[in-house]
Amino acid sequence: MAYRCTSPCATRAKRVWLANLSFTNLESCTGRRRTPALLEIDADSQGPGFINYFPEGYLSQWFREQGEEVSIFCLHRTGVVPLREAYQHSSTNCTSTRFFLVDGGTDSLMRGDEEGLGTPHEDIASLAATYELPVERKLLACLGFGVDAFHGVSHYFYLEAVAELIRDGAYLGAFSLTADMPEVERFREATLSVFVQMPRHPSIVNSSILSAVAGHYGDHHATARTQGSELWINPLMALYWCFQLEPVARRVQYLEKMKETTTMSDVVVALSHWLAVRPEARSARPIPL
Repeated sequence: MAYRCTSPCATRAKRVWLANLSFTNLESCTGRRRTPALLEIDADSQGPGFINYFPEGYLSQWFREQGEEVSIFCLHRTGVVPLREAYQHSSTNCTSTRFFLVDGGTDSLMRGDEEGLGTPHEDIASLAATYELPVERKLLACLGFGVDAFHGVSHYFYLEAVAELIRDGAYLGAFSLTADMPEVERFREATLSVFVQMPRHPSIVNSSILSAVAGHYGDHHATARTQGSELWINPLMALYWCFQLEPVARRVQYLEKMKETTTMSDVVVALSHWLAVRPEARSARPIPL
């Protein structure tokens, strides 16, 4: 899960810090160590090298090519306690007033009693880590409707969750990415630049979103990584669905089990324990359209 923490400037413009809960082997990267679970990297940072997987570093290098020096905060894939410390450090030292977490997919809205939860480990760890932080406003956005079907998420239950959050006053609306937006073109250029640097590891989520923005539909494959599976690229993938973060977090039935985890192994164990003791799961349902 990625996040942006923002701080108001003298005008309506906002200063934005970029961060990512990273799959990079951060122990092998250079940068400024802010907390045990937080590494700030820039365009001069060295990645793990032999794996050639360092999207945050390649993105920072792309920014430099555009004439901007942009650091990116990389959060380790770890438990909630060190993640909370990392987020707290970010909010304090960035003088941030808002957190904007982005889920590439929709499984962050699964509350825990659904048959398919997707891959919620990093998403729920981020929700639990930021849930009680004293930040002015915390938001969550989901982008990539349909991506998580591969991991068993029922989008019937996602839409049910959105309806529940509407009733709670926590749904903030949706907006679409369209190809004519300058920001979307920058997103496309940055993403493809990163893909060139690590051709064996293009992001399936970002590839799918860009395919949807370009107007592809159905079983369209933009990367060889998805060959052998059936995709459903669709226009809803290009929608940002926006929510207040705290009500989303409160829906997660195993949130308390996550709060004291200190490693990713703890997160995996906590989720496995929940799956073993929860009441009978609700079976996946098709959207009746």
